[in-house]
Amino acid sequence: MTPELTALALAGLLQIAQFGLFALPANIELGTRYTSSPRDTPPPRPISILTGRLQRAMNNHFEGLILFTLAVVVVTLGNQSTATTQYAAWTYLAARALYIPAYALGLSPWRSAIWSVGLLATLTMIVAALF
Repeated sequence: MTPELTALALAGLLQIAQFGLFALPANIELGTRYTSSPRDTPPPRPISILTGRLQRAMNNHFEGLILFTLAVVVVTLGNQSTATTQYAAWTYLAARALYIPAYALGLSPWRSAIWSVGLLATLTMIVAALF
């Protein structure tokens, strides 16, 4: 397995961990009766600020993971793995791991800076695969 694919697999595990970080407090705060329902009605009460931030960080990673997956596929299928794409893949993963506490703790502007590092790493992979 290429380093980029390994980073992608670990990013998938990170996404599952993020789901757990959000789902546990959401179930406690809203109750399993609501969270296991079809959610046809609004929640009985709002979730806490921290739980909301964890949800938004999780959703943001779903969005970033789409582009990162595209980058890994292009690099892997194009047989374009290089030291640059490998470092970029690990940089993406590190940025995503750092993004969770930065978002949860409301660290501005650091949360946005960390997000930008992850996006730049993904962009680097795509561009590098073209050359």
